[in-house]
Amino acid sequence: MLKEPYSPKSYSYHSKYIDNRLALRPPQKESLERFARIVDILSLSKTPDLAEELRKIRELFPKLTSFERDFPSVCFALATGIGKTRLMGAMIAYLHYEKGVRNFFVMAPNLTIYKKLKNDLGNPDNEKYVFRGLDKFVAVPWIIDGDNYTEFRQASLFDDNVTINVFNISKLNSESGRMRRLQEVLGQSYFSYLQSLPDLCIFMDESHHFHADRGFDTINELHPILGVELTATPQIQKGTRKIDFKNVVYEYSLAHALNDGLYVKVPAVFTRRDFRSEEYTPQQLDREKLNDGIRLHEETKSRLDIYARTHGKPIVKPFVLVVAKDTNHSREIREYLTSDAFFRGYYKDKVLEINSAQRGSEKDENIERLLSLELASNVIEIVIHVNMLKEGWDVTNLYTIIPLRASASETLTEQTIGRGLRLPYGQRTGVDEIDRLSIVSHDRYQAIVDLARDPNSLVRKVYYIEEQNIPENDEERETVYLPTVYDTVTSGENFTQQLVFTLLETATDEYKTGKKLDQTQRIASVVQSTTAQTVVEVNRQVRSINAINDEYTRKFVHSSIVSQVIRQLPELDIKEEDLAAVVDVAIETCAQALTENVIPIPQSVIQPHTEVKRGFYDFSLETRNMNWHPSDDTLLGTELQEGGETFTLETDKVAFAKVDTVDNEIVRHIIVHDNVDYANCSNLIYSLIADAKRHFLSYLSDEEAEKVMRDRQRTIAEIIYAQMNEHFYKEEVSYKAANMRPFTRIEPSFGGKFKTDEIYDLRTPMVASDVKSKIFSGFRKAGHTLYKFHSDTERTFAVVLENDNAVLRWLRPAPRQFNIYWGPGGVSRYEPDFIVETVSKIYMCEPKASNKMRDADVLEKQIAAEEYCRAASEFNADNGGKPWKYLLISHDEIRPQSSFSYLAKQASQKQLPID
Repeated sequence: MLKEPYSPKSYSYHSKYIDNRLALRPPQKESLERFARIVDILSLSKTPDLAEELRKIRELFPKLTSFERDFPSVCFALATGIGKTRLMGAMIAYLHYEKGVRNFFVMAPNLTIYKKLKNDLGNPDNEKYVFRGLDKFVAVPWIIDGDNYTEFRQASLFDDNVTINVFNISKLNSESGRMRRLQEVLGQSYFSYLQSLPDLCIFMDESHHFHADRGFDTINELHPILGVELTATPQIQKGTRKIDFKNVVYEYSLAHALNDGLYVKVPAVFTRRDFRSEEYTPQQLDREKLNDGIRLHEETKSRLDIYARTHGKPIVKPFVLVVAKDTNHSREIREYLTSDAFFRGYYKDKVLEINSAQRGSEKDENIERLLSLELASNVIEIVIHVNMLKEGWDVTNLYTIIPLRASASETLTEQTIGRGLRLPYGQRTGVDEIDRLSIVSHDRYQAIVDLARDPNSLVRKVYYIEEQNIPENDEERETVYLPTVYDTVTSGENFTQQLVFTLLETATDEYKTGKKLDQTQRIASVVQSTTAQTVVEVNRQVRSINAINDEYTRKFVHSSIVSQVIRQLPELDIKEEDLAAVVDVAIETCAQALTENVIPIPQSVIQPHTEVKRGFYDFSLETRNMNWHPSDDTLLGTELQEGGETFTLETDKVAFAKVDTVDNEIVRHIIVHDNVDYANCSNLIYSLIADAKRHFLSYLSDEEAEKVMRDRQRTIAEIIYAQMNEHFYKEEVSYKAANMRPFTRIEPSFGGKFKTDEIYDLRTPMVASDVKSKIFSGFRKAGHTLYKFHSDTERTFAVVLENDNAVLRWLRPAPRQFNIYWGPGGVSRYEPDFIVETVSKIYMCEPKASNKMRDADVLEKQIAAEEYCRAASEFNADNGGKPWKYLLISHDEIRPQSSFSYLAKQASQKQLPID
């Protein structure tokens, strides 16, 4: 099924048992088989050797090149409709049966999936309960969630039940601080309790959400022994680029499922024959699509009824999904669908609107109605949504999707059509209307068909992740953790031995006679890790790098660490007085390490903000190229799969009439443009429309002119707008900073190198082209102990910073250190190359090739970065900090003998203002 050189071992007893009891489909079965192999070869340790674990798995699955986490994590990419939740249940069961694992943490990307997972994993009355039939799950798993975790009292520790923590990612982010607070019933915070579990395994549903979310960091902090990621799309979008996952071990794509012809509906896109969508207003086009979509819906409803009665099957009630542009658009659509103008009010009580603007009981009630759409008692036949139902909504009776005002690429995605791919009877029936998912897209029909024909499209690309090329001479690459100075100091052997010495020097006689050296080593190690983690967490919560130096805070931290150490080592019977001195030493060491070579970087989000100036001069319309003459309601459909057929469907009903004048319809097309202010431009627009009408009446009758203007209304509007745009228009883009917050920590990073390569000293002579693939050490002033450089010029700049006495400290920030966004929509994150601190100022530095200094993207990043520096300087002025300045430094100026002050002066003089 895969192209990888993978040969499975024979299925284990537990694998076979779970497969048989859960009736797994072949893709699920093969996934479980691969999962069993992975679990068998991993150490499942809280402190794994990631490089060794990666090597072992790559021997079986060469496509996997990185775990992309701080723990072993593998991804299974299965198309929507194949059954990822059931596979998750099978994997949880396998870990419990085979390895005795009892503690699981399941991440959900949104509220819908969160509720569904709690029901599927913990409600045996639910038809889709995933553990039904498994003897070790007769006792239902404990479900701890974002709503009840504060009441958890470790009841599950006294029986053999599996405990499954289910959290929504937004809930985890918002509750993270609260979860880290001490709970009296646990004797520690709930977060610390999770961290302490020796067998915690994490499952990430729709895991493409977690690669870019700040919850990524929180997941790493839980220190699980294993991560399992499930998604239909093993890619993340970064700006205009799609970045493949690096930890995929199994793929079964939608194209694969369509080719197999077993598990999913066939998606087909519909339009109306000879339909000219460009001549309709957006509102008219919406209504045409809704009208034709309901035609398809009623036809499908009849076919399902006939099939069910003929074959003795349960009757399936289909429904329509309408995808709206925004909440205002959604409200407008709902008002129309529930009006008497739409099929005489038949659907008045059959429409459900759900969007992110809904709150409280309204939202909860709508989600409950949404999740019960398959029930015969649910009367809803049309669901309108705005960006709410992209994943996790696994109904089987969605048959018609009407995407309004969406592009072809937005429509042909697994998140959009994936909602309707599941089959109500579990397999195809042979009846086209029952095995088909209809997508109504008059305006994007041909674009969608063309996109579907692309070999790389969703419906034709069988494998997303290709096997990575091995570098020349077969050297493997590895990912190296680039620690901060704090990480290096607090995890080092010297620190451990210092704590051992302190324990032996200060402990009571009773301790010295009762504890062996290896036990002392163990105590010191636990004190070390607990203190390092607690000190960072306190600074994060208080949002101050100096929080640990506060007397009251230090007493609280001291007490918390002592309690945690005693609780983690109950068998050693440690007394509080035995730990007093060693914990003091540990806190002081961590406090000093926390501020060593640290540049305080205030936190803020920088995003684009657009200000528009506009205006038009009066003019007469040029009509010499508008010599048109006046011009069947058959639907045309095309299957979106390889070799898909094209077919027709007759319609004869219209749900609404045109009620506005053609002049007003043309005006609507024009005023949708951002630079057209109706209040200021209406007289000009109507005069230009009058010019067009006079032109048509010069050679057509009144009726013919009316028809031409109505049929060509969008084209006329475009001509008018284009001629208007030959006059005055201006747009300026600026950036705004959100409220500044105090600095909390320097983020660690990761870098890749050849596995056989050593770590090189910063000043090691080497060919310039080799620098990019190496990792360097030997820094005295840097915020991390290891770094990678994109070029030899960057490495030279680092040498300059190390040599120059005017430089106090410097940093190559990790990708997540700054939240500076730029580009269209503000989706691209800017990652500065260097941060440099001197006695009087902090600099954000960007070395750049001289021929790229005026590139558009470089200049836009400069604007965003300068806005950060402005906001940070203002913040520091009020809080006793240093001003910030942005420097764009030409590569040509950077030489080993340069001083930083010279480079800063040259950059300031040559840095041109942004036009």
